[in-house]
Amino acid sequence: MIYTGNHLSSSKGYLAMGQNALKLGADTFAFFTRNPRGGSAKEIRQSDADDLMRLAGEHHFGPLVAHSPYTMNLCSAKEDIREFSLNMLKEDLVRMEATPGQYLNFHPGSHTGQGAEKGIEQICSALNEALFGSMTTTVLLETMAGKGSEIGRTFEELRAIIDGTVLGSRLGVCLDTCHIWDGGYDLQHFDRVLDEFDRIIGLDRLKAIHFNGSLNPCGAAKDRHARLGEGLIDLQVLKAVAQNPRVQGLPFILETPNDDEGYAREIALMRSWF
Repeated sequence: MIYTGNHLSSSKGYLAMGQNALKLGADTFAFFTRNPRGGSAKEIRQSDADDLMRLAGEHHFGPLVAHSPYTMNLCSAKEDIREFSLNMLKEDLVRMEATPGQYLNFHPGSHTGQGAEKGIEQICSALNEALFGSMTTTVLLETMAGKGSEIGRTFEELRAIIDGTVLGSRLGVCLDTCHIWDGGYDLQHFDRVLDEFDRIIGLDRLKAIHFNGSLNPCGAAKDRHARLGEGLIDLQVLKAVAQNPRVQGLPFILETPNDDEGYAREIALMRSWF
């Protein structure tokens, strides 16, 4: 059994997201902690967050997978961008405590010409400043496609971030099927991919799946998502990923290019596999 859902708008509040998820047939969902293209964040009403948590409990939701904004880059060559990003991360970790015990996913960042080693050092420094001992949130490093100077294309780079973080026990990984495919990991041999993940990072760190097709061939390093079965990852390959016994119990978050009707169809399709 897996939990299935998609990205939802937070514009109408927390409870509204949960209610929308139920309408789509979902039992988990993702949402941006703030404007995905900017730095602004709406005030959280704790009563609204509490109402969502009650709804999620009543309907046996899996963990929710919040997403940091795309503008966050903890390893930019520009100091002001790094500082801006660190402040967003600090604020979001505090805000996440309104919904205790959930996940906060983020793109590790792009080193913008500094080199991966320097970028990883800066990411670790930011995490060491932002994470705090009493937090209930698990922070997820997302696997990346490797376009440009992105960090996180390889499992080794994610492992280096974990190893360089003092509170590394609070870190997990969100595996994006489009990203790892575009990054060169062949999902047609998913057990081999999981074996490598386990050897380098440890399967206990795998906390969530971003479940997407890809418009690119394996190894293209481009990151272009497709609807399930419409790209170059065969639908039967994606079905085998979802049915793999080693990823059962995880939230599977759709980030396919869809509207609500499309997400409802894909969620129903995934349900039919079990």
